[in-house]
Amino acid sequence: MIPGAYTPGLFNTVYCYFKYRSLVSPRAEVDVSKLLSMGAGTTISSFCQLKARHGELRLGRKVGLAVGCSLSPGEKGLRIGDYSMFGPYVLVISSNYRYDKLDVPLVEQGSTSKGVDIGSNVWIGGGSVVLDGASIGDNVIVGAGSVISGHVPDNVIIQGNPAKEIFRRR
Repeated sequence: MIPGAYTPGLFNTVYCYFKYRSLVSPRAEVDVSKLLSMGAGTTISSFCQLKARHGELRLGRKVGLAVGCSLSPGEKGLRIGDYSMFGPYVLVISSNYRYDKLDVPLVEQGSTSKGVDIGSNVWIGGGSVVLDGASIGDNVIVGAGSVISGHVPDNVIIQGNPAKEIFRRR
């Protein structure tokens, strides 16, 4: 596949089923490239966007993306562990625009990437945003509408903007 080349949704559905044993809606937009990998049993719902053009996008086994999720890895990639669930319209971005030069327009300053790591058995509530550099541990629950930008330890429930720990799971 040519990175960035348009492929019809039904092709992506068939390709992902036979290559990964994953279910991808024909209404999802998936960049089929060597930078994309997904584990068996992964489900990608309608209107999701998976952009594997600039960095590695690796989804574990039985990852579930609800309607309208958008995953966009930068150079440092985006990794999601096994058995993780994303509610509707979750946005994960592992790149950021540079903004350190006042005499250069933002659009001309380029971008940076730290990468995003999301552990296994993670549930991210609908409408949440995970920003570049975020690291979410295993067994984490993220409340709907949260914004995550830093490190989240294992076994916690977080919520808010910025997301803060509200409960430790035992």
